Amino acid sequence: MNNKTFLTVHGVIYSVFALTLFFIPHLMWPMYGVELNDQYAVFLSQHTSIFLGGIAAISLLLRDIDSNLIAKKLLLALLITNSLGVVITLYAGVIGIFVGFGWSDPAFFTLLSVLTYLQFRKI
Repeated sequence: MNNKTFLTVHGVIYSVFALTLFFIPHLMWPMYGVELNDQYAVFLSQHTSIFLGGIAAISLLLRDIDSNLIAKKLLLALLITNSLGVVITLYAGVIGIFVGFGWSDPAFFTLLSVLTYLQFRKI
């Protein structure tokens, strides 16, 4: 797939999660086995949306980038971000924080990492 399509899909995925964790954290987190016990936990979910939304904005605003050194560095940064997602969410699953639907997160980040790597290799 070309960079525009890849970055659009990547940005939309991150946008959906940013909006979901900001507006309906009480519906989203229990599916992962995480309880939101107080206003501080809700705020941390909403705070996480800053970073998810930022990654979405970067992906969407730079989707017209050509296949050049800047595109390669952008894709490498996204690969690092998605790989960190694999490690952190896998850890949450292994130690028992994420249960049930929570195991979809490591799979999701692994898929995004693989797709990002394949896109990175094309440049």
